[in-house]
Amino acid sequence: MLKTIIFDLGRVIVPFDFHRGYRAMEPLCAYPAADIPARLATTDLVQRFETGLIEPRPFVAQLASLLELRVDYPEFCEMWSSIFLPETLIPDSLVTGLKKRYRLLLLSNTNAIHFEMIRERYPILRHFDDFVLSYRVGAMKPSPVIYQRAIDLSGCKPAECFFTDDIESYVEAARGQGMDAVQFVNCGQLEVELAGRGVRWD
Repeated sequence: MLKTIIFDLGRVIVPFDFHRGYRAMEPLCAYPAADIPARLATTDLVQRFETGLIEPRPFVAQLASLLELRVDYPEFCEMWSSIFLPETLIPDSLVTGLKKRYRLLLLSNTNAIHFEMIRERYPILRHFDDFVLSYRVGAMKPSPVIYQRAIDLSGCKPAECFFTDDIESYVEAARGQGMDAVQFVNCGQLEVELAGRGVRWD
């Protein structure tokens, strides 16, 4: 029997589009939006930020130098967080219903700037009992370390945890740790998966 429901964040609860951030940076930096991803790929700066190896302000300073970006810290945080779209991919009612019967965890590769903004702007996160975040744990999916942290916080056996993520390799990694896990496609598909396991949220 399932006791804990664990959600990924990006493209499961909150939709995002990285290009929105690149377009926001373009007028203030030395590179066109289309070239920014390749420029970022020349360094492990973002990965270090998402595993908590660098604090937000030094990260912003180094990224601004890399992109020759002329922006102050608050402006950067706004642009960096502009990737998120306003409407969630699952309704508040689903999470509210699940909360009545199950422990709810969030398991996400993310960073301090993004998560602070998301907590402020998406009230749906108030239903979660705890957050397992790469920058706090010091490890990113698909590392076993972050899944084990989620299992520890679940308070139950791995097989009593259900996990959903939009990335198949992350789902497979969760299964490798003993969790029941499925790839997220859309809300309707997730509801079918949950109902098939006897999970109720009405």
